[in-house]
Amino acid sequence: MNEQLVRQHFLTMWNKRDFDLADQIMATEYVEHAMAPFGSTEPGAVNGPDATRDTMQWLITQFPDIQMSIEAIVSKGDLVVVRVLSEGTNLGPLGGAGPVTGKRFSARQSHWFRVADGKLAEHWATRDDLTAMMQLGVVPAPGAGRGTVPSAEGPPLA
Repeated sequence: MNEQLVRQHFLTMWNKRDFDLADQIMATEYVEHAMAPFGSTEPGAVNGPDATRDTMQWLITQFPDIQMSIEAIVSKGDLVVVRVLSEGTNLGPLGGAGPVTGKRFSARQSHWFRVADGKLAEHWATRDDLTAMMQLGVVPAPGAGRGTVPSAEGPPLA
């Protein structure tokens, strides 16, 4: 049952854009520990359905074709852990203000959910935002444009 909630969260709510499902599977009293990419604070206690719809709209505006594939899922007691491959093309302002790159990203994430009373009640995430931002061209890859990559023995020779 708990794993099914998480599957619905990604495969139906996110991938099929079923915003109404949030009312059925998200607890009203929800604790969000995941920060926005490169953010510095957790949202904390939020209205689960409303916050989820807001996050979905925010991300879909940036990546209209975003899809999340479940690669692995494990549950024990009230916790469900899932590894997700997230992929999409940037066609809207990054973070609501940054440049539109038109580039595609593919990056993995791990999400932890706590289930209470048959609904998702708490969430933690570890996302590979750096890889995504490098693929989108927002953050340069280490050594990009230098033509050489420093070695363990010291800087490259001129």
